[in-house]
Amino acid sequence: MDVLTKEQRRKNMQAIKSSGTKIEIALAKALWNQGFHYRKNNKKVYGKPDFTFKKYGLAIFVDGEFWHGKDWEQRKNDHKSNQEFWHKKIQRNIERDKEVNLHLKKEGWKVLRFWGRDIEKNLETCVKKIERKINEAKRKD
Repeated sequence: MDVLTKEQRRKNMQAIKSSGTKIEIALAKALWNQGFHYRKNNKKVYGKPDFTFKKYGLAIFVDGEFWHGKDWEQRKNDHKSNQEFWHKKIQRNIERDKEVNLHLKKEGWKVLRFWGRDIEKNLETCVKKIERKINEAKRKD
């Protein structure tokens, strides 16, 4: 049983952003400050990655723990209401992420995925991982 009314739940769900989140903005600013130029949410790239570096064939995704099922096997029973809906939705998101990774890799892209909290807590480490991938791609050229 949901503790919110249908109207309250609808407003809450509408307020959830799919791009331009605080975490994405933090990563974007950090990358820009390092001198990296990227494209945000490029619709021309399969899966619409949060950041793309076409020149280096690098696609980066910033995944929210809830929506993308971090530690899913341990956490899937945390949902108290409408479990069937949430299990199905999040399981499909996990599957879609795998499909997108596979598709991009087949097209020659390198894929990095970061959990939102990893970016919050270890922004510098995440930027260094991206920088390493870019440097590897530069050496191959």
